[in-house]
Parts: sequence; C-alpha cells; structure tokens
Amino acid sequence: MREKLKLGVNIDHVASLRQARGTVYPSVLDAAKICEDAGAHGITIHLREDRRHIQDADVTALKRAIRTRMNLELANTDEIVGIALEVKPDEVCMVPEKREELTTEGGLNILADKESIARSVAKFRDAGIIVSMFVDPDSEQIKASADIGAEYIELHTGTYCELAGDAQARELDALIAGAELANELGLKVNAGHGLNMSNLAGMMSIPHLDTLNIGHSIIARSVFVGLGAAVKEILEGMQAYESS
Repeated sequence: MREKLKLGVNIDHVASLRQARGTVYPSVLDAAKICEDAGAHGITIHLREDRRHIQDADVTALKRAIRTRMNLELANTDEIVGIALEVKPDEVCMVPEKREELTTEGGLNILADKESIARSVAKFRDAGIIVSMFVDPDSEQIKASADIGAEYIELHTGTYCELAGDAQARELDALIAGAELANELGLKVNAGHGLNMSNLAGMMSIPHLDTLNIGHSIIARSVFVGLGAAVKEILEGMQAYESS
C-alpha cells in the first residue's frame, strides 16, 4: 500500500475574482480555512511579478492564518525571492513565469539559469524552507533539480491534461518515468497543473507521489457546489492512490 496522497489547494483564483472588481471579497483567508476544514493538507499560492491575483499582503496574512502548510510558488527574481525569505513559507516551488501567459505554460528550464537558481535554492534551504522545482518530466531537468539541492520536484501535468488517446498515454509514461528517476535521485515528488476530476485517475498510476497541487478546477467547481464540497470531491478521487 502506498503512502497517503496529499492535496494542496491553490487559491489564486479566489484572489482573481476579488481583483477583477477591486473589492475586499472574496477573502483568501476564508478560502484557505474552508479548504483546510474540508481536508486539504496544504494551501498553495503564486505571488506573480505582475500581482494579477495574490498580493503581498495576502502572503503575509496567509502565513499567519494557515494551519496546515503554505506552499509559495515563485519566479527566480530578486524581489520575489526576498519576499519569500522574509515571510518564510513552509515550502517554495520555483516556476517559470511570463507576464503575457494566462497560466504557467510548462516546466522550469533549470539548465538555462542553473547558477542563479542554485543560489536561490541555497538561500531558501539556509532559511529552513523546503524547495521544489516545477519541471516537465524531462530527465535532464530532474537531474538538475537534484544537482542544485532541491528536495522536491513538482511534475508539470499540464501537457498530460491537454492530450488524449495514445499521446496522453505516452505523456503519462513520461510522468511515471520522471517520478521513478526523481525517487532514485533522492527527490520527493509532487505533481500539478490542469488536474480535475476528469483526468485525475491517470495520476493514480504515478509512483512516489507526495502531493497533488490543484487550483483552478476546484475553484471553478466551487461555483456550483461550494468550495468545501469541491475539495472533498478531489480528495475522494485521490483515495484510490493509497490502495494502488
């Protein structure tokens, strides 16, 4: 039997709804509490350079309020890294970021900026912050994650979620191989991006998973069933992992 698969809920798009009208509601603090009460094992947020959803004040307030674990997604920029070192979330996940993108479009290219990323990883680890790299299931990027001292990778599942048929099966095979390699290198494995109830079953075949980070589909589903119920639906779908 596998270890229990954990759920981190990304609440960025609660903030997106708030920012759309410049109001003080809906509250990301209330959202985090509802998710935790429903059984989420952690809360994920992404502080983007353009502050399109999560704001600096949200990061500070959530760090004080979250009862489980706080996972802060961030780009490798001096400003954002500095904020993370000051706030000290439980975990950071380093991601690529482009201002024009709607959402993160793929994994981080560690090889293209290895020295700079390694310096940031060292700062986080010195501060007692767990470090994860958001990467595609590419062997060289996974090896680079281990080389620079990351403790986790988060496998980018967005490509898998966008495909169908044989192409999706091949991408799932790549995710499985990536998780196996990460485990061999001593890395822990998370996964996320684009996951919902329709494609969640495929994740149950990926070995060594610690946490799934899911956001947009949960917030979208909550419009119809409520946030707590949306979280519980995903948790129920994840239960198959423990017996597989």
